Amino acid sequence: MDSGIKELAIAKLEQGLPAITPAFGAALAEACAVCLNDQGHTPGVEITVKGDFTAVFKLYWQEVTDQMLRCWNDSEYTTEQAAYGIAFLVIQELTDYTIIQRSRQGTGFDYWLGKKTETNELLFQNALRLEVSGIRKGDDSRVKTRVKLKVEQVCSRDKALPAYIAIIEFSKPLAFIVKK
Repeated sequence: MDSGIKELAIAKLEQGLPAITPAFGAALAEACAVCLNDQGHTPGVEITVKGDFTAVFKLYWQEVTDQMLRCWNDSEYTTEQAAYGIAFLVIQELTDYTIIQRSRQGTGFDYWLGKKTETNELLFQNALRLEVSGIRKGDDSRVKTRVKLKVEQVCSRDKALPAYIAIIEFSKPLAFIVKK
């Protein structure tokens, strides 16, 4: 019997988003596949969403090849890119927001989010910030510590402008998302 758990196809990133090209989306999808494969997961593994949202998704991704493993050999970089991919998909599923622009370095956050239905003329009218962090393998304490650090980082720059903080942990897998 189906428990109502939605499927999340990581390959959807290859279609792109307003500020994510299909080529970059495909790279993020590869990083996701490598991280999930590295933790011993197989397609269909469940990712739990906690924090300000509660959900469970079944993740599906492409087969990991030796070439992908050689390409994505830097564990820290791969985890960061994979965390972006998962965060983008979860935000798209659970909110009315999408990725509208990459933030510049030094701003304290990674991406701008805007309403999915906005036109280009109103691009930043309902904008939120998105800060993402990835953990390849960590316990609940490490996730909560990372959430606290990222909330402080985002709030230290601009307390008035809202932000989502997404911590993606790959060994469980877990997406911990809070709005500040």
